[in-house]
Amino acid sequence: MAHPTHQAGRGSAPFARVSRREHGYNMRQVDQFLDRAREYYDGWDPALPPVTSRDVRTVAFDPARGGYDPRAVDSALDRLEDAFAQRERDDLIAREGEQAWLTRIGRLSAVLRARLHREPGERFRRPRHRNAPGYNVQDVDALCNELLNYFEHDEPLSVDVVRRAVFREAKGPDGYEENQVDAFLDRVVELMATID
Repeated sequence: MAHPTHQAGRGSAPFARVSRREHGYNMRQVDQFLDRAREYYDGWDPALPPVTSRDVRTVAFDPARGGYDPRAVDSALDRLEDAFAQRERDDLIAREGEQAWLTRIGRLSAVLRARLHREPGERFRRPRHRNAPGYNVQDVDALCNELLNYFEHDEPLSVDVVRRAVFREAKGPDGYEENQVDAFLDRVVELMATID
């Protein structure tokens, strides 16, 4: 169970922490990443390596006993990713015009929709090995159907539904290959964070 903390400031943690017996996120790694992202976003040091919305989406932290509550950190990272995605969109429009941005999201959307239009059960590869873990085909296809309605019929769908999607496990050919599904959903989140 997470323990509440005081407001962030000198001598206090910016996130709730899990109990000393539980594993949370390594606090030093989280703090360093967020400091670096904040400095880059605010433009404090132009010599810093860039931080992108994809960097925020894919960052991973080591587990640590008594670390930050992963739910609190993940929620903050989602908001940060959205802010970076919006800024990247605005920067692209300022540099190259709105048509360049529309062309870019149009291409990505076309690629994603092409996969979504595949027959249920055929949207992703099956694991090669008989006992390899995979994602339950029906669970993944159900989310794909929601995404198709979002992209083509303007049905409401929060990007957080995609970020938090959890699928039952399936073995070997009974499931979809996890890496391929994850890569696809990563691109979906990238697009949704940009256009929402």
